[in-house]
Amino acid sequence: MRLADIPPVMAIAADVNQAPRWATEAYRRAVDPAAVPARIALVADDPEIGVLGFLVTVLIPPQAELETIVVAKPAQRQGIARRLMALLFADLKERQITEVVLEVRESNLPALALYRAFGFVQTGSRSRYYSEPEEDAILMQRSLMASYRGDPRPF
Repeated sequence: MRLADIPPVMAIAADVNQAPRWATEAYRRAVDPAAVPARIALVADDPEIGVLGFLVTVLIPPQAELETIVVAKPAQRQGIARRLMALLFADLKERQITEVVLEVRESNLPALALYRAFGFVQTGSRSRYYSEPEEDAILMQRSLMASYRGDPRPF
């Protein structure tokens, strides 16, 4: 992700109900190479259409937390989130990150299916974690160590 990607990223987030409503400054920090803690911010884009999706992950070695992954409504169900996750896991592997954690709304069934497909497992929950509407968060974790040992699963 680059600074120029922030306006379309924010437009996508504003259009997707489950997406967080971050301020511009939060995205600026995500792309700032000097920011602490460090983050990985990726976009999926098409030369003709523009930004189709994005993700942001904070690095807290040896762990990373997936903060958000969002795909534009017209581009959903086309494998974009899967490609973003595969790119993220490859980058994390290079950085020797051994575990990824996240939280997700319990009603976000497409996200839960994606995370499970990538080997995430539920580790707990947080009661009434989200607001507007109030909802529990499902906590999930995925070890990346298996991919370092030649596990056949994708990342």
